[in-house]
Amino acid sequence: MTALTIPDPVDRDDLGAFTARIVRLDQVALVRLRAERRGEDGYVVAWAPTPFDALATRSVRGGIEPADTTVSASALLTALAVDRAATIDPGPALPANLADLPPEDGWAVVEDVPAAELDALAERGLAMARENAGPLGPPASLMDQTVLTVEGGAHDRVGGAAVKVPLRCLFALSGMGFLGAGAATDTVRVSATGSWLRLDARFGAVVRRRVTALPLIVP
Repeated sequence: MTALTIPDPVDRDDLGAFTARIVRLDQVALVRLRAERRGEDGYVVAWAPTPFDALATRSVRGGIEPADTTVSASALLTALAVDRAATIDPGPALPANLADLPPEDGWAVVEDVPAAELDALAERGLAMARENAGPLGPPASLMDQTVLTVEGGAHDRVGGAAVKVPLRCLFALSGMGFLGAGAATDTVRVSATGSWLRLDARFGAVVRRRVTALPLIVP
């Protein structure tokens, strides 16, 4: 039996809102819950894929047993809504669906960008996607289009190149509700490693590989 402990009702509601957005995007999505220590505090870090080929993540204070557990997003959402106890059963553990997660360390902050600016870019991108949508949705070339390039002071620590933010990451931020309903002064923090990009907004973050992993070829 799995056990998810989140003592603070506000944190529990935050995780519930995150999970509800994941289910809205994909009713059969899975969520990977991982235990993490930050100083003396324990956290649960939730990871979930989005339809935009980017990961969404949210951290709340608490714990999860086993320490790395994947559950159905729908089951987790139901458990959070029905059982208001500090410790709940988030549903049966399932095989991990996210084998390739970004590293915990090695991130460099590149720049803080106004959330309103990214929201406007996402709206313009949505209009373009509607105009160019085919039977399978917007073309990959449009989704991969760079809509923002940042450098900041971390240029040498993220592979010596400017950090390019593709449209699909803004769609993921917008689709998860991370850009809306915040203060006008809200910013989105752009961080990167040599191979990963991360966008942290008020209500959660979106993470995506900057460099596609090459398959291992055995001769």
